[in-house]
Amino acid sequence: MDDLRRFLLLLFTFFNAFSSSSPQPYIGINYGEVADNLPPPESTARLLESTSISKLRLYGVDPAIIRSLAGTNISLILGTTNADIPSLAASPTAAAAWVSSNIQPFLPSSSIYAISVGNEVLTEADPSLSSQLLPAMQNLRSAVSAAAGGADIKISTVHSMAVLSQSDPPSSGAFSANLSPSLNPILQFLHEHASPFMVNPYPYFAYQSDPRAETLAFCLFEPNSGRPDPGSGVTYTNMFDAQVGAVRAALSAAGFSGVPVVVAETGWPYRGDQGEEGATVENARAYNGNLVTHLRAMADPVETYIFALYDEDLKPGPLSERSFGLFRPDLTPIYDVGLLKAPVEPSAPPVPAPSEGVSPPPGPSEVVTPPPPPISRVAPPPPLELAPAGEMCGVKGGRGGTCRQPVTRDPSRSSDKSGAGRLRIKDTLVLDFALLVFVRRLM
Repeated sequence: MDDLRRFLLLLFTFFNAFSSSSPQPYIGINYGEVADNLPPPESTARLLESTSISKLRLYGVDPAIIRSLAGTNISLILGTTNADIPSLAASPTAAAAWVSSNIQPFLPSSSIYAISVGNEVLTEADPSLSSQLLPAMQNLRSAVSAAAGGADIKISTVHSMAVLSQSDPPSSGAFSANLSPSLNPILQFLHEHASPFMVNPYPYFAYQSDPRAETLAFCLFEPNSGRPDPGSGVTYTNMFDAQVGAVRAALSAAGFSGVPVVVAETGWPYRGDQGEEGATVENARAYNGNLVTHLRAMADPVETYIFALYDEDLKPGPLSERSFGLFRPDLTPIYDVGLLKAPVEPSAPPVPAPSEGVSPPPGPSEVVTPPPPPISRVAPPPPLELAPAGEMCGVKGGRGGTCRQPVTRDPSRSSDKSGAGRLRIKDTLVLDFALLVFVRRLM
């Protein structure tokens, strides 16, 4: 029996190490630059290569970061600013010039996966950009196709969850009718060019609008009795899948079920101002750590970009807006979510002292390494009482329409400023978890 235990523990350790250290093409991270304390690009490149992160999303074009990742296995999503859209829409020549300046110099040494034309354009304050978004995407598509080595670069745009008018239950997901004149042609463009629909779901804001213990467990991938969707027959056990499921249902209802979904942003702040429910290190570690574990357990994981690599200390707004980072500027983790292959030695100057009255990020002694899933931060809740319609996707007060309209974080927070079915499990991860349970029972 002792030999069997040792063998199973060894086998479990092998599978666990393999799954966490291998590059994973479905895990990406956002790199915001509204900060004055970011580490040198070369340090960021070394940090990324020390993790299983395989994709980096920028909100613009940062030549130093792009060059630092040349020749690595890290692929990039680059972005145009919302302010760039009018000129890109008005002139193919302007689009060609943008590609010549911002894309061509980095090919073929850098792996550029996609260009996002703006961020949350259809739901931002300037409605004039909505009609210009598709022409800008079309002109960039032509310009990129004409550039040497650019034919495979995808052109898309990132949406907030507010493009949905209906999301609860997920199978009823539908896009807002008032966005149809702008959105439907964009969906056709994505379909024709095999480009993804990019969206920013944030379970954190769903919890903010419904701060009950059972909602928190649902948002953090913790044990809960689930939320049944009578339209699909699926019982959702976490908010992330429910939100992605609603987006997929909306695409299907619009006639574009074949358009893939990419989660361009999702995350959880580790601190906040008084009254910002749930913004704690414990919850941030639970959400992001369990999200990573969840993605690794899916046979066909949705490509997901965690927000964010570092804090952005110059962002306005509540403290939570400056507290989404996974790493400090000295490259040490604020908390561990299972992405590091090995410990990283600090190689940048220490973080400047915070302003008076502002809590600093937790120190190295507070970093917590998550145990193998399932992680339960709280005791399993009682049978789940469904939230009122709309709260499952976190409705912000003051937004027009019914309370079924989903929430998104404020688009000014960005630097420009899932599944609908049951999960199938990778064979290796099934064995991984089964071995863990079996070994624990033996002991």
